[in-house]
Amino acid sequence: MIAVVDYGMGNLRSVEKALQMVGADARIVSSAQAVKDARGVVLPGVGAFSDCMRNLESQGLKIPVLDAIKSGKPFLGICLGLQLLFTESCEFGRHEGLGVFAGKVVRFPEQTSLKVPHMGWNSISIINKAPLLEDIQNGASFYFVHSYYVVPEDASITATTTSYGVEYTSMVWKDNVFATQFHPEKSQAVGLNMLASFKKFVEKN
Repeated sequence: MIAVVDYGMGNLRSVEKALQMVGADARIVSSAQAVKDARGVVLPGVGAFSDCMRNLESQGLKIPVLDAIKSGKPFLGICLGLQLLFTESCEFGRHEGLGVFAGKVVRFPEQTSLKVPHMGWNSISIINKAPLLEDIQNGASFYFVHSYYVVPEDASITATTTSYGVEYTSMVWKDNVFATQFHPEKSQAVGLNMLASFKKFVEKN
C-alpha cells in the first residue's frame, strides 16, 4: 500500500486517483500506524508552509514521516511536500522544515514580465536521471503552481531544474527520497508515467 498522507492540507484525492490509475494500491491515510505500515509514502501539500508543519506536528505525523524516510521506505513529496523537506522557509517569516535536506525555500523575485505565482505548464531540464525519470524525456512539460522554490545546499540532490525568471531546482532525488515542485497528478500522461515509475520503485523496494 502507498500511503497518501492526509494532514489537513493537500490535493489528496487527485493524487490518490492518479496513483490508482497506474495500478497502485494508494490510500489516503491520517494515522501514524498507517504511515508505518505502508510500503511507500506520498506527502502532497498546498497552502502555507508554517500551517503544514503545524498540522503535521499536531496530528502526530511529523515523526512517522521522518521515520519512513530514515528507514529507506520509498517517499515522494509533491509541491509543498518538496519544500517541507528542507531546513527552513522564508514564507511569511522564518519557519523550520523537516530538515531532511539542508537548504532554504525562497520566493521568486518580483519581475514585471513574470507573474507570481508561477502557474501553468513549464518544462524540466534533467540534471540527474532519477529512477522516476526513467520514461521522461528531457524538456518534458509538467504543471506547476507555486510562489516559492527550494535552494538546496547540496547541488547533487537536484534531479531537474526549471526556468522561470531564475533557473531553480524543480525535482530532488537522494536514495529513497523523491520530491517534485510540479504536480505529476495534474500533468496528464507524462505525470502518470512518473507515478507509474514510483509504483515500480515501491514494488522493487
